[in-house]
Amino acid sequence: MSRSETQPWQRFLPRVFDPSEIPFRAAHAGQTVLVTGAGGYIGSALVKAIAQAVPRRIVLLDSSEHNLFQIDREVESLLHPAILGSVEDVDLLDSLFSRFHPEIIYHAAAFKHVPLLESNPFAAVRNNSLGTYALAQAALRHGASKLVLISTDKAVSPHSIMGVSKRIAELAVVALSTPECRMSAIRLVNVIGSPGSVVPVFLQQIAEGGPVTVTDQAASRWFLSLSETVEAILRCGAAACDGKVLLPKIGERVVIAQLARFLVGEAEVPITFSGLRPGDKLTEELVSASEIREGSVEGPLEVIRTRRVERAELDILMDRLARCIAAKNDCELVRVLSSVIPEFVP
Repeated sequence: MSRSETQPWQRFLPRVFDPSEIPFRAAHAGQTVLVTGAGGYIGSALVKAIAQAVPRRIVLLDSSEHNLFQIDREVESLLHPAILGSVEDVDLLDSLFSRFHPEIIYHAAAFKHVPLLESNPFAAVRNNSLGTYALAQAALRHGASKLVLISTDKAVSPHSIMGVSKRIAELAVVALSTPECRMSAIRLVNVIGSPGSVVPVFLQQIAEGGPVTVTDQAASRWFLSLSETVEAILRCGAAACDGKVLLPKIGERVVIAQLARFLVGEAEVPITFSGLRPGDKLTEELVSASEIREGSVEGPLEVIRTRRVERAELDILMDRLARCIAAKNDCELVRVLSSVIPEFVP
């Protein structure tokens, strides 16, 4: 997959992927593949890429009716069921797995907007953490062979509810991985141009005459293009490893203020600095101090050995989180999260 050069922000993207074909076709041909969050920005691109490998079936799962309708129309030539529902729904998952028997699962369903989730911690943990746990358990019960969790750099030493909820999701797939059902997480960075992310927001602010709002003069982020993101996810799906976090090669951090100035160009649009929002960090991290780098797999994917909790410990944690959510006890929820993820700074 080659990157399009049609967008002005391409100069801020790294050039790290080999343009040769990704060796994922053999791993997906003739298989039934489940994609959760199939109608999202990453999920829909993933579905279209997997379709090129001629799978037996792609099962599309999404809780957004609009998004599911759109991706269903775009790949209507495929033999695929479009399922409207959530990964939190255990009965739905059992029905889906019993009917379609997916062998490979790409888990792209997630809530991702950091400030919004700071105000909605129950939804974040229920969807991102408990939903991942439910999906991984269903994969084990029904004999799936591979599950890939799409995670985020915000899960490393998290400052946000979004980040810590994804860190719990990482722990879940690492803990539940077996030789028969290999589970791993791929830790991604910002996908440039995705809806609601910094570039579309800046472009809208510029079109409206400004100001362009940057949180902090020193704030920086890593970026990948959508095509690079899909490449990395599919490489993870083809990789012969389990119980690990995989990391694509990523270039230098981009200073967000520089990106804003580049997009403004010669336009007379002011740039203002609003301060970090709840959950924001000045910079993200890719690997925590307690994690160990263990070489690479599938070419550019770095293998990270992360903490592995015992299955019984994981079950207790998920029960505690579910109880906090049922009781709408946000203070206890944060306390439980902090006790399990001590590096979490709420």
